[in-house]
Amino acid sequence: MAVHEAGRCGGCTHEAREEHRREVAAFRARRDRLAAGEGVPDLPGGAARRWVSDQLAQHARTVAERGRALGEAWPHAVWRGTLYAVWGTVAVLAAAVPGAYALTAPDGGGWTGARTAGPVAAVGMGALLTAVARVHRAYGGLLAPLIGEDNRLSTSRAVAAAWVLLTVYAALHLTLQGAAGGAVRPAGGDRLLTVLALVCAAAVAARRIVTVRLLGQRVQKVRAERPRAADLLCDDAGRGSLADAQYVLVSAFAVLFAAARLVRRPGEPPELPWALVALVALSAATYLAAKCAEGVRPVILSVVRAPEAGAPDAPIRTGDDIEIRGAGFVPPGAANPAHLTRTVVRIGPVHVQVPLVPAPGGFTNPTDTTLTVPVPAEVAPGWTDVQVVTASGAVTNRVVIDVSA
Repeated sequence: MAVHEAGRCGGCTHEAREEHRREVAAFRARRDRLAAGEGVPDLPGGAARRWVSDQLAQHARTVAERGRALGEAWPHAVWRGTLYAVWGTVAVLAAAVPGAYALTAPDGGGWTGARTAGPVAAVGMGALLTAVARVHRAYGGLLAPLIGEDNRLSTSRAVAAAWVLLTVYAALHLTLQGAAGGAVRPAGGDRLLTVLALVCAAAVAARRIVTVRLLGQRVQKVRAERPRAADLLCDDAGRGSLADAQYVLVSAFAVLFAAARLVRRPGEPPELPWALVALVALSAATYLAAKCAEGVRPVILSVVRAPEAGAPDAPIRTGDDIEIRGAGFVPPGAANPAHLTRTVVRIGPVHVQVPLVPAPGGFTNPTDTTLTVPVPAEVAPGWTDVQVVTASGAVTNRVVIDVSA
């Protein structure tokens, strides 16, 4: 019920955010205390580690519930903000386009029907976008088409949306200006349409690339709690992405260049130099190439008996810890405790939950390159397979180990 009410009222977003922050702070404090050994019961063998892991996993689920509540409240709070941005842009266009037309027209100032085309087109676009935002207010308003299946803002969709809005506004403006008897020179919009086709094709191609690589387990994705503006410039782990950043910056410069041309010459489509078209095409190609190369398939390179200080060399037996070495065990964006608890190791027919081993400021197990798990007594002696199932659901290759009696 608390989650439902938080999702209905934008004013509850602050409360959901504060609850989430308190839970995160409490979890970090408890993790650091357990890492220092405070409050850990004196249990034999790996029982103490299992107890610590269970306590942290239970608290992590509470943090995840608060995160989901915040994620459900976020769309209702942000959709009105998208309307403020829309009508702010409408006000700028309504003031800039007629003023530029009055300065550049041969008859000087004066108000004519043709010069009303700019404000009318801006208001019409604003009204249409307002209606769309209201229909999708439960999904973030105007941001709804830009949110991918992983609940993150899509860079390629955002760039394509910016060019679509500019092109539609330019076409509506020229249409209204011609209907009002103004001087219209419709020729020269081929380069604008070329860029529009390029960025829309890049958006479709990017989605296809991610889908194919995801099904082939060559890239891993986990769902984010909520979209963030940083998603446009960062990868799934929140680190800055050169490919995404350059695509956004180049496209933003080109959109502003085209908008300035439209403001300065309201009677014709914004003409882009071919060099700028080529720059956008190169930027889109770089972005798609990075999409093809990003990600790593989870893979096991080796499985060894976990080394212990002073312990004699011995084969792997039930009850021993094994260390699984490889890559891609923690998908990008899955470093939070709730996702870490979903990492599982299959040892033969037995599924072993990877224990959370806390350390000040983080965890030493699991990590992206190593996992340490005990061999349960249910594993029969002999040759058996070992596989890792990551938080994204991806499954690694099989590695055979010999469990001694």
